[in-house]
Amino acid sequence: MKILAYNHIPKSSILVMHHEISTLTFYKPVKVATSAILIPTHHQTKFNFVKKLRCSVSSRPYTSTSRSNSTRTNRKQGSPSSSSSSLYGRASLLEMKNERIANRARVYEFLRSIGIEPDELDGLELPVTVDVMKERVDFLHTLGLTIEDINNYPLVLGCSVKKNMVPVLDYLGKLGVRRSTLTDFLRRYPQVLHASVVVDLNPVVKYLEGMDIKPNDIPRVLEKYPEVLGYKLEGTMSTSVAYLVGIGVARREIGGVLTRYPEILGMRVGRVIKPFVEYLGSLGIPMLAVARLIEQRPHILGFGLEDKIKPNVKSLTEFGVRESSISSVIAQYPEIIGLDLGTRLVKQQSFFNSKIDFSPEDLGRVIEKMPQIVSLSNTAVVKHVDFLKDCGFSLNQVKRMVIGCPQILALNMDIMKLNFDYFQSKMGRELDELVDFPAFFTYGLESTIRPRHRMVAMKGLKCSLAWLLNCSDAKFEQRMNYDTIDMEEMEDDSSFDMNTLMEPRNNGSDSEYDDEDSDEEYL
Repeated sequence: MKILAYNHIPKSSILVMHHEISTLTFYKPVKVATSAILIPTHHQTKFNFVKKLRCSVSSRPYTSTSRSNSTRTNRKQGSPSSSSSSLYGRASLLEMKNERIANRARVYEFLRSIGIEPDELDGLELPVTVDVMKERVDFLHTLGLTIEDINNYPLVLGCSVKKNMVPVLDYLGKLGVRRSTLTDFLRRYPQVLHASVVVDLNPVVKYLEGMDIKPNDIPRVLEKYPEVLGYKLEGTMSTSVAYLVGIGVARREIGGVLTRYPEILGMRVGRVIKPFVEYLGSLGIPMLAVARLIEQRPHILGFGLEDKIKPNVKSLTEFGVRESSISSVIAQYPEIIGLDLGTRLVKQQSFFNSKIDFSPEDLGRVIEKMPQIVSLSNTAVVKHVDFLKDCGFSLNQVKRMVIGCPQILALNMDIMKLNFDYFQSKMGRELDELVDFPAFFTYGLESTIRPRHRMVAMKGLKCSLAWLLNCSDAKFEQRMNYDTIDMEEMEDDSSFDMNTLMEPRNNGSDSEYDDEDSDEEYL
């Protein structure tokens, strides 16, 4: 007997491979004969499997075809079910966003409660909880930073304690930066807490070492000028050093120059260093002499050209210093161009006029010979003037002596007394000779005055104090070969010799730092 049902039942293996079989396949009525159908047992098993699979497939809410059709239909009809289904993923992201906003609001509320304005923190990644932010603020407090410090640079709150702050502080401590200087260090350059030790900090330290800054001086350089850690090696730092070497600063001196005044590394050549050098050159100071001044006192580069140097030069000319002497004045006392000079000159002029009847021209002559007099204390001046009066000099004679040799107002008083006692007791000369040559007080009694006086006395020569003292030892030996003195031979040392400034330095550069604070607590 023929079994018709087999025509409509595919093999089970085929049904398993096709998961989305149309339900019509299984609902299609099967026509069979009225007589009983005998199905072998193993075929019966397959048939039961097909029946189960038919029930499973037909019970699914959608097939791929029906689901896409339903979706298109729902979109056209704008049904609620369509909206909820398509926004299922977006609803989850929205919840996360709202939670982040709520967390940030709580963090902002905490910051405001302790006095920190968080307005500048928008867009900055912050801790998601108040507890973590509180830990961060407390850690900054342990470093000595106040709420005011944090408000000055609120972006520091974006630094993780473990990932940012601790590695940076450990690195600075290993370099030798002292704990006592840390708070000021961070106040000046809080950006260091954002830095990467490997990418940002270590290359700068290696560069400083390559500029012949001694390893022991590196931490002091950083303490003095922490901003250097933020500069690019190929930018301002390299160009400023190259320019200084180009104008004559000795390469071996660069390490000492940068150690004493590391701010040079942040100076723009075109805006700061070059205009400074060129202006001093216009005053009559040769470029090589400027280089020597920078080697000796690199901080003069920090004097503002427009707001300090030029006004001070103008003040000097107004108070009697001749333009031809300006270069000599600056070369002798470079700090004079960085002082609040106008005010000082007014006070000094008034004081000297009251004590020894100085005119503005007198003050100008004195400044040309000893520019440091603008910074000399009134107490020192009074003490020396009184001493000269006690020696028997009149006020007018004291005035002449100060104008002739203003250095006598700054000499050691004990040395002056010893020299004057020897002058009176052993040399037997008149006071007028000291009025004519007040520099007598500047010479060493044992090294110069006494031995030369004895040699002249033994030869029975009569000479002025200037002829006796105002020459080198070699020149004095030549004079001792004279039988008589027909004319005065004196070397004029009343003016500063610029050439002495341009002579190369023989001594190596030494750091200005010593070990007196070596026992301080380090990080």
